[in-house]
Amino acid sequence: MSTDNQTTSVDEPDAESEFDAAELQALRERVEELEESLAEADAGDDQKKMTIVATQGSFDMAYPPLILASTAAAFGWEVVVFHTFWGLDILHEEKSTNLKLSAVGNPNMPVPNAVAALPGMDTMATKMMQKKIDENGTATIEELIDLSLESGVDLQACQMTIELMDYDEDDFYDGVTTGVGAATALQHMADSDIQLLV
Repeated sequence: MSTDNQTTSVDEPDAESEFDAAELQALRERVEELEESLAEADAGDDQKKMTIVATQGSFDMAYPPLILASTAAAFGWEVVVFHTFWGLDILHEEKSTNLKLSAVGNPNMPVPNAVAALPGMDTMATKMMQKKIDENGTATIEELIDLSLESGVDLQACQMTIELMDYDEDDFYDGVTTGVGAATALQHMADSDIQLLV
Protein backbone atom coordinates (compact mmCIF):
# COMPACT_ATOMS: atom_id res chain seq x y z
CA MET A 1 0.00 0.00 0.00
CA SER A 2 2.75 2.36 0.85
CA THR A 3 4.33 1.60 -2.55
CA ASP A 4 1.07 2.46 -4.33
CA ASN A 5 0.88 5.68 -2.40
CA GLN A 6 4.43 6.58 -3.34
CA THR A 7 3.76 5.81 -7.03
CA THR A 8 0.62 7.91 -6.99
CA SER A 9 2.35 10.82 -5.28
CA VAL A 10 5.25 10.65 -7.80
CA ASP A 11 2.88 10.48 -10.85
CA GLU A 12 0.75 13.44 -9.79
CA PRO A 13 3.54 16.07 -9.82
CA ASP A 14 4.70 14.77 -13.25
CA ALA A 15 1.20 15.24 -14.71
CA GLU A 16 1.01 18.72 -13.20
CA SER A 17 4.41 19.73 -14.55
CA GLU A 18 3.47 18.49 -18.07
CA PHE A 19 0.27 20.49 -17.91
CA ASP A 20 2.17 23.57 -16.76
CA ALA A 21 4.68 23.27 -19.63
CA ALA A 22 1.90 23.08 -22.26
CA GLU A 23 0.10 25.99 -20.67
CA LEU A 24 3.34 27.98 -20.52
CA GLN A 25 4.05 27.31 -24.20
CA ALA A 26 0.55 28.49 -25.18
CA LEU A 27 1.05 31.60 -23.10
CA ARG A 28 4.40 32.32 -24.79
CA GLU A 29 2.82 31.96 -28.24
CA ARG A 30 0.01 34.32 -27.26
CA VAL A 31 2.50 36.90 -25.96
CA GLU A 32 4.45 36.70 -29.26
CA GLU A 33 1.23 37.28 -31.22
CA LEU A 34 0.38 40.31 -29.10
CA GLU A 35 3.88 41.75 -29.47
CA GLU A 36 3.71 41.36 -33.26
CA SER A 37 0.31 43.07 -33.44
CA LEU A 38 1.55 45.90 -31.21
CA ALA A 39 4.64 46.33 -33.40
CA GLU A 40 2.42 46.60 -36.48
CA ALA A 41 0.15 49.11 -34.73
CA ASP A 42 3.15 51.16 -33.63
CA ALA A 43 4.55 51.15 -37.16
CA GLY A 44 1.23 52.50 -38.45
CA ASP A 45 1.20 55.22 -35.79
CA ASP A 46 4.63 56.45 -36.90
CA GLN A 47 3.27 57.77 -40.21
CA LYS A 48 2.88 61.51 -39.95
CA LYS A 49 -0.20 63.23 -41.35
CA MET A 50 -0.35 66.71 -42.81
CA THR A 51 -3.25 68.82 -44.04
CA ILE A 52 -2.70 71.93 -46.14
CA VAL A 53 -5.54 74.34 -46.91
CA ALA A 54 -4.81 76.21 -50.16
CA THR A 55 -6.91 79.38 -50.43
CA GLN A 56 -4.94 81.52 -52.90
CA GLY A 57 -4.78 80.98 -56.64
CA SER A 58 -2.08 83.39 -57.77
CA PHE A 59 0.93 82.11 -59.71
CA ASP A 60 3.37 82.47 -56.83
CA MET A 61 0.98 80.99 -54.25
CA ALA A 62 0.38 77.82 -56.28
CA TYR A 63 3.91 76.65 -55.50
CA PRO A 64 4.07 76.48 -51.65
CA PRO A 65 1.25 73.94 -51.09
CA LEU A 66 2.41 71.70 -53.96
CA ILE A 67 6.09 71.78 -52.98
CA LEU A 68 5.32 71.12 -49.31
CA ALA A 69 2.85 68.35 -50.15
CA SER A 70 5.10 66.48 -52.60
CA THR A 71 8.09 66.78 -50.24
CA ALA A 72 6.11 65.47 -47.26
CA ALA A 73 4.81 62.58 -49.39
CA ALA A 74 8.41 61.75 -50.35
CA PHE A 75 9.08 61.34 -46.61
CA GLY A 76 6.22 58.85 -46.43
CA TRP A 77 3.70 61.20 -44.85
CA GLU A 78 -0.02 61.01 -45.50
CA VAL A 79 -0.85 64.36 -47.11
CA VAL A 80 -4.12 66.08 -48.00
CA VAL A 81 -4.28 69.47 -49.73
CA PHE A 82 -7.76 70.97 -49.50
CA HIS A 83 -8.21 73.63 -52.22
CA THR A 84 -10.93 76.17 -51.60
CA PHE A 85 -11.98 79.52 -53.10
CA TRP A 86 -9.21 80.91 -55.36
CA GLY A 87 -6.96 78.00 -54.40
CA LEU A 88 -9.28 75.83 -56.47
CA ASP A 89 -7.85 77.40 -59.66
CA ILE A 90 -4.58 75.55 -59.00
CA LEU A 91 -6.37 72.26 -59.75
CA HIS A 92 -8.39 73.61 -62.69
CA GLU A 93 -6.64 72.38 -65.86
CA GLU A 94 -7.35 75.49 -67.93
CA LYS A 95 -7.07 78.16 -65.23
CA SER A 96 -3.86 76.73 -63.72
CA THR A 97 -2.00 77.53 -66.95
CA ASN A 98 -3.05 81.22 -66.74
CA LEU A 99 -2.35 82.03 -63.09
CA LYS A 100 -0.90 85.52 -62.58
CA LEU A 101 1.59 87.00 -60.17
CA SER A 102 0.20 90.21 -58.69
CA ALA A 103 2.59 93.14 -58.92
CA VAL A 104 0.45 95.39 -56.70
CA GLY A 105 1.01 95.17 -52.96
CA ASN A 106 3.93 92.79 -53.36
CA PRO A 107 6.80 94.22 -51.27
CA ASN A 108 9.36 92.12 -53.16
CA MET A 109 8.54 93.57 -56.56
CA PRO A 110 11.20 96.06 -57.72
CA VAL A 111 8.58 98.66 -58.72
CA PRO A 112 6.40 101.01 -56.65
CA ASN A 113 2.67 100.27 -56.37
CA ALA A 114 1.79 103.26 -58.57
CA VAL A 115 3.74 101.64 -61.43
CA ALA A 116 2.65 98.09 -60.53
CA ALA A 117 -1.00 99.16 -60.91
CA LEU A 118 -0.53 100.04 -64.59
CA PRO A 119 -2.25 97.75 -67.11
CA GLY A 120 -0.14 94.77 -68.12
CA MET A 121 2.15 94.84 -65.08
CA ASP A 122 0.74 91.58 -63.67
CA THR A 123 1.42 89.88 -67.00
CA MET A 124 4.96 91.27 -67.07
CA ALA A 125 5.62 90.22 -63.46
CA THR A 126 4.30 86.72 -64.23
CA LYS A 127 6.54 86.40 -67.30
CA MET A 128 9.55 87.53 -65.27
CA MET A 129 8.83 84.87 -62.66
CA GLN A 130 8.23 82.19 -65.31
CA LYS A 131 11.59 83.08 -66.88
CA LYS A 132 13.34 82.66 -63.51
CA ILE A 133 11.59 79.31 -63.00
CA ASP A 134 12.69 78.11 -66.46
CA GLU A 135 16.27 79.29 -65.96
CA ASN A 136 16.45 77.61 -62.56
CA GLY A 137 14.96 74.35 -63.83
CA THR A 138 12.16 74.53 -61.26
CA ALA A 139 9.14 72.31 -61.92
CA THR A 140 6.02 73.85 -63.43
CA ILE A 141 2.69 73.88 -61.61
CA GLU A 142 1.43 71.05 -63.81
CA GLU A 143 4.56 68.98 -63.10
CA LEU A 144 4.16 69.54 -59.36
CA ILE A 145 0.52 68.47 -59.53
CA ASP A 146 1.52 65.28 -61.39
CA LEU A 147 4.34 64.63 -58.91
CA SER A 148 2.03 65.16 -55.94
CA LEU A 149 -0.60 62.79 -57.31
CA GLU A 150 2.02 60.15 -58.19
CA SER A 151 3.41 60.44 -54.65
CA GLY A 152 0.00 59.70 -53.14
CA VAL A 153 -0.97 63.24 -52.14
CA ASP A 154 -4.75 63.62 -51.95
CA LEU A 155 -5.47 66.87 -53.83
CA GLN A 156 -9.02 67.78 -52.84
CA ALA A 157 -11.38 70.27 -54.46
CA CYS A 158 -13.91 71.96 -52.17
CA GLN A 159 -17.40 71.04 -53.37
CA MET A 160 -18.98 74.28 -52.17
CA THR A 161 -16.42 76.30 -54.14
CA ILE A 162 -16.93 74.15 -57.25
CA GLU A 163 -20.61 75.05 -57.13
CA LEU A 164 -19.95 78.69 -56.22
CA MET A 165 -17.53 79.17 -59.13
CA ASP A 166 -19.81 77.19 -61.45
CA TYR A 167 -17.02 74.76 -62.29
CA ASP A 168 -17.53 71.26 -63.61
CA GLU A 169 -15.83 68.29 -61.98
CA ASP A 170 -14.36 67.37 -65.38
CA ASP A 171 -12.46 70.70 -65.41
CA PHE A 172 -9.90 69.39 -62.91
CA TYR A 173 -6.76 67.34 -63.41
CA ASP A 174 -7.24 63.56 -63.44
CA GLY A 175 -6.72 62.18 -59.95
CA VAL A 176 -8.09 65.21 -58.10
CA THR A 177 -10.65 64.29 -55.44
CA THR A 178 -13.88 66.23 -55.94
CA GLY A 179 -17.02 66.42 -53.82
CA VAL A 180 -15.13 67.09 -50.58
CA GLY A 181 -16.85 69.24 -47.98
CA ALA A 182 -15.55 71.28 -45.07
CA ALA A 183 -16.54 68.58 -42.56
CA THR A 184 -14.29 66.01 -44.25
CA ALA A 185 -11.42 68.52 -44.40
CA LEU A 186 -11.86 69.36 -40.72
CA GLN A 187 -11.81 65.69 -39.76
CA HIS A 188 -8.49 65.17 -41.55
CA MET A 189 -7.11 68.33 -39.92
CA ALA A 190 -8.10 67.02 -36.49
CA ASP A 191 -6.23 63.77 -37.18
CA SER A 192 -3.15 65.49 -38.62
CA ASP A 193 0.17 66.17 -36.95
CA ILE A 194 0.65 69.33 -39.06
CA GLN A 195 -1.99 71.75 -40.38
CA LEU A 196 -1.06 74.62 -42.69
CA LEU A 197 -3.11 77.43 -44.19
CA VAL A 198 -1.58 78.78 -47.42
